[in-house]
Amino acid sequence: MKKKKETKPNLKKEKLDRASENQESKKTNNKTPLGIVETYEIEVDRAIVKVHIEKQTYGHLYQLNVPQINIATASLLDEVRTNLVSATTIGMKEIIDPNAFKKIKTIFMKDAEDLLKEKLPTLDLGMMKFLVGKLMQDMLGLGEIEFLVNDPNLEEIVLPSSKEPIRVYHKKYGWLKTNITIEKEEDIINYSNIIARRVGRQINVLAPLLDAHLISGDRVNSILYPISTKGNTITIRKFARDPFTIIDLINNKTISLDMAVLVWLAIEYEMNILISGGTASGKTVLLNACMPFIPPNHRIISVEDTRELTLPEFLYWCPLVTRSPNPEGKGEVSMLDLLVNSLRMRPDRIVLGEMRREEEARVMFEAMHTGHSVYATLHANSSAETISRLTNPPLNVPQNLLNAVNLNIVVFRDRRKGVRRILHISEFEFTGEKITPNILYRWIPEGDQMIKHSESSRFFEDISRNTGMSNNEIEKNLKEKKDVLLWLIKNKIRALESFGKTMNLYYSNKEELLKDVSNNNIKRILKTEEDSKEQKISTHPKQN
Repeated sequence: MKKKKETKPNLKKEKLDRASENQESKKTNNKTPLGIVETYEIEVDRAIVKVHIEKQTYGHLYQLNVPQINIATASLLDEVRTNLVSATTIGMKEIIDPNAFKKIKTIFMKDAEDLLKEKLPTLDLGMMKFLVGKLMQDMLGLGEIEFLVNDPNLEEIVLPSSKEPIRVYHKKYGWLKTNITIEKEEDIINYSNIIARRVGRQINVLAPLLDAHLISGDRVNSILYPISTKGNTITIRKFARDPFTIIDLINNKTISLDMAVLVWLAIEYEMNILISGGTASGKTVLLNACMPFIPPNHRIISVEDTRELTLPEFLYWCPLVTRSPNPEGKGEVSMLDLLVNSLRMRPDRIVLGEMRREEEARVMFEAMHTGHSVYATLHANSSAETISRLTNPPLNVPQNLLNAVNLNIVVFRDRRKGVRRILHISEFEFTGEKITPNILYRWIPEGDQMIKHSESSRFFEDISRNTGMSNNEIEKNLKEKKDVLLWLIKNKIRALESFGKTMNLYYSNKEELLKDVSNNNIKRILKTEEDSKEQKISTHPKQN
């Protein structure tokens, strides 16, 4: 019997119809386009697509231009997918371990490329990369959503249901409708299950709520129908791939230089800091940016619901993350559990992602009063509101314990203008039985200025008492810190690890660092070719 000759698809027909890139937007949007205001590219697993921000009559459209493939190509990809799955077994370790997942993905990409070369030997390189990337996204990721997850300009991604297009929060344009619609509710459930399995959890009818994270570290919240009455929904909050440092925040006018120097002084000498602000105001961003100020010989224990902090390598850091109970209600590890346990780990610094309940507040303030330096975030829009939230339900912190808080930093987000600012930095004053905030620095919206508001009544006294430094010595210390930050700003040294090296050198050999600052010598920080390259090409999305 003659073997049937294998027919290869016509390469001309196999090529993606790039002229159809805009068809999806036409299907999901009927508003009159007024023109494209911005275009950029996104690369995921070597697959490159274009993004158009299109101005329309009633706002802007986020248009993801993913090339469409024909039926023959889709059939070929299904065949390749089947071969890959049958050749490689993926265990639980590969699913939940980021490093193991990365390794298995690398193997899959190599095998997929080999199979495609075998089937389509004359396929051009660009098309090859796209098809391999698509395979990876469909097999190991969340399909086209992976492009959104890897767009550095996005902060939030929302799959509202299969009845509506996906929405995104763009750093420059705010909330945007996209040209992407999930076809079926079952697809959203499938994405939720994929995310849940990667963190060892479940989401189903009996457990319709899920808080988890992607391999990238991005936070995910999923709610199933009928709890979400419009349909199944997924919300992804992006995790910064290149975290903001204090240099970025100074350059973006989120914090002033004098404010940053004061915070550095407070952290170096183990003062307790509460960071307050509304939802998405930038509390965690600021907290993360301040952590490199901690000396390298101090042990840091962080407690979070979802891992968001990213600290430089030189720090002695142990990150802890909570765990939700399984469907039987067992296996929960709460923030309180971790906070209590952290006190047994001989920490020098404790970082609490967010304070929500009375028990957590009680343990945190107990830690402050037993000599631990504590940094935590809290939902409150002002220092006065911070005091009110702390002393009333559900936190119920006794007023006499608030003297352990050395600084309260309030972060403000102007949603209309799309800017984040330190609204004020204050200390808590005790006048009789009443507690009031003494605002040291504040932001003036008129003119977008940050000014010194009043003199400290206790902060510098606390510093002097704990360190033995005189007022003149404190002033000298502040000037040194200011000179270091100005030097970093001048030389555009802002990347996390390079900034971390600078802080490490400050604590290990301050004289040498100050000499470098005086002589404007950056070789000690950028001592390798890789470091130098990082600083030259590193850019960061602007946070206004």
